[in-house]
Amino acid sequence: MSDLTNSTPNNPLKILSPLWSPWGMIVLIIALVALLDPAQFGAILNIAIHALGGTAPYILFAVITIAYLSASGAEAIIANVFKGREYRMIILAALVGGLAPFCSCEVIPFIAGLLAMGVPLGPVMAFWLASPLVDPPSLLITAGALGWNFAIAKAVAAVALGLTGGFIVSFLVKAGAFNNVLRPRKSAGCGCGPSPIDQKPVWKFWSEAQRRSTFKEIGKENMLFLLKWMSLAYLLEALMITYVPADLIAGVLGGEGPKPVILSALIGAPAYLNGYIAPPLLAGLMEQGMTAGAAMAFMVAGAVSSIPAMTAVWSLVKPRVFFTYMSLGIFGAMAAGFIFGAVA
Repeated sequence: MSDLTNSTPNNPLKILSPLWSPWGMIVLIIALVALLDPAQFGAILNIAIHALGGTAPYILFAVITIAYLSASGAEAIIANVFKGREYRMIILAALVGGLAPFCSCEVIPFIAGLLAMGVPLGPVMAFWLASPLVDPPSLLITAGALGWNFAIAKAVAAVALGLTGGFIVSFLVKAGAFNNVLRPRKSAGCGCGPSPIDQKPVWKFWSEAQRRSTFKEIGKENMLFLLKWMSLAYLLEALMITYVPADLIAGVLGGEGPKPVILSALIGAPAYLNGYIAPPLLAGLMEQGMTAGAAMAFMVAGAVSSIPAMTAVWSLVKPRVFFTYMSLGIFGAMAAGFIFGAVA
């Protein structure tokens, strides 16, 4: 099916397309509030700016961290996790999955290379489940928006989900449930450059001009990326706090019992919220009455089922492995929500 927005040079949809970008949405929301409810304009901006300012140190540290990891080629050490005995690989894959500084595109050749080399599906699944949940930038953003208790619990949930999923899949493989899991592929490349498996980290990257350039480019790119998404997230949070009745949120996602957690996991799975925009929105929902356990379930389910995570899995393995991944993610989100809710 052809893209309607590009079919004619004067298509009005193409003219309006900038409005759907994060910056466009920010300008549109501010303009609508100023026009439709000028009495609340200052209060909404104040909430958003104050929240963004409180998270600014975390954003800056996250930008520097991911730029350093990318410039030094630190992702190369992740390949060493997938060596040795299978159970050891599962444990290490779950532990380091959240530290892998891959773009969503680099995950595809990395995992394809591992599976092609004969790495068991259990460790790969452990890495796949843990990796979307937490990385250095999103951990810091979560801490800034929801506090370190929530951020640490999220990291623990990532490792626990990776471990559980990895060992379950390992057992299923040995029981004969999965054979010939890879989809046919013409090429492992995806346009992100060479696979990280073939690289070696250079921790003192500043001695090489190309790596210094990478540090600057990645830092600038991630600063703009985080700034636009976090600005939009906190603006949406301010709208939520101002206009969404607390009784509505508390009635649906608050209260005791399993209903809020289960409902949040089921809602979070199809809702594509990346790891940077979700924490501020959840902070607003929790302020309106959402339980801590429901927030954790929503975040875990949303991360595992995010578009980059699902695309990486779907593009490499056959449907039965994909649906196993999704099932483990959703039920793991529910378990994380129940446990965190009880502890919190």
